[in-house]
Amino acid sequence: MQGVISLSSQHLNRVLHDLFSSYSPPVWATLIAGVFIVISLTLSMYLLFEHLSSYKNPEEQMFLIGVILMVPCYAVESFVSLVHPAISVDIGILRDCYESFAMYCFGRYLIACLGGEERAILFMEREGRAASKMPLLEHDSEKGVVKHLFPMNYFLKPWKLGQWVFQVIKFGIVQYMIIKAFTAILAVILEAFGVYCEGDFKLNCGYPYVAVVLNFSQSWALYCLVQFYAITKDELSHIKPLYKFLTFKSIVFLTWWQGVAIALLSTLGLFRSPIAGALQFESSIQDFIICIEMGVASVVHLYVFPAKPYELMGERYTGAVAVLGDYVSADLPVDPEEVRDSERPTKLRLPQPDVDTKGGMTIRESVKDVFIGGREY
Repeated sequence: MQGVISLSSQHLNRVLHDLFSSYSPPVWATLIAGVFIVISLTLSMYLLFEHLSSYKNPEEQMFLIGVILMVPCYAVESFVSLVHPAISVDIGILRDCYESFAMYCFGRYLIACLGGEERAILFMEREGRAASKMPLLEHDSEKGVVKHLFPMNYFLKPWKLGQWVFQVIKFGIVQYMIIKAFTAILAVILEAFGVYCEGDFKLNCGYPYVAVVLNFSQSWALYCLVQFYAITKDELSHIKPLYKFLTFKSIVFLTWWQGVAIALLSTLGLFRSPIAGALQFESSIQDFIICIEMGVASVVHLYVFPAKPYELMGERYTGAVAVLGDYVSADLPVDPEEVRDSERPTKLRLPQPDVDTKGGMTIRESVKDVFIGGREY
């Protein structure tokens, strides 16, 4: 019985391989996707070189570049998968791996805009202490407390802001990276044995189970990002975080749900458009749509992640400084004198040690206290 199943599986793999090898996308689909690929690559490379030419705050820009590169990576991988559907699973795995890396970069970029991880934790702890000091009549206020949305409010108690909340949100983002990488490797193994069946919601295929696991993982990561936005939206108002959240989430999460919806509608026989009939495969439909979406996303990135605020800076910063907080809106004219004044380093007049004092601090201890214990100066 096992030999029969093995032979039928091998026969099915050969049939699918021959079908993929003989298939080529329509010329019109290749041309349209190619035009949007050129647009996305041109605009993304332009934005990338703009940031590299004004690379003056590496704490923010190094992660911002990782987010910007998500558009050309998605575009190129989707176009290659569209032209060669036989390797669509392998290309999808590469895309998924970079997606998890881009989510890490986006989270680190927001933390850098807060001044670094340490200052982000201090901000949450300060907000939590402020809530505990409120008068009793004002305890209904949501300041300093994270109240969960429906239906999570039935499973989770309100979170008091502090280091623990920061660690929960951080792990919520990191767990998606780990699970995404694990399911990508698992998909390669299942595809090698012919039991992955991408886009097929069948109990004897691995795709539906992987989709369910990723669904829960992505939902929790998205929920953590939403809570992080709700906590820090006032503190990050200078970078207009809402537009950045919506842009990033639309690329990462909507493309995933878009693929699941296409696969589900195709399985139910409800996806019968002329485009679907011409492209034949669910993966090809998804790749074609992503090529168009990445062209639009590259235009949006020019306005959402501009390099202009960094160009206005003088010398390169080396500390954990939130740049955009000094001259927030790029829509308003910036005073060059004010920018130059903000760039001048603050000079501290340190107290001179008393050489006659016995048992006092040495100069080495004083310098250590200033540069390690009091680095906020």
